Amino acid sequence: MFNPPHPGELLKTGYIDELNLSVAKVALMLGVSRKSIYDIINCKTAITPVMALKIAKAFNSDAEFWLDLQVKYDLFNAIQNTNLDDVQVMYG
Repeated sequence: MFNPPHPGELLKTGYIDELNLSVAKVALMLGVSRKSIYDIINCKTAITPVMALKIAKAFNSDAEFWLDLQVKYDLFNAIQNTNLDDVQVMYG
């Protein structure tokens, strides 16, 4: 599995920067605080289902797309940081 980017990186580079929007403008569009947007684009906060819905509507995209990016990012990090040696496997 490759190291997927945090979805906030795509939000920043592919939408906010590409459309030359300010964080304040995006926060206003989404009805959230600037801190919420800063935390997402600085990879400090996950994109929640509610935020995915807001981003999808504001940028005419798909909420499942944003959530899929978040799940892939979270799963990759869990694989890197979780020791499964003590997990027992159930057989039949």
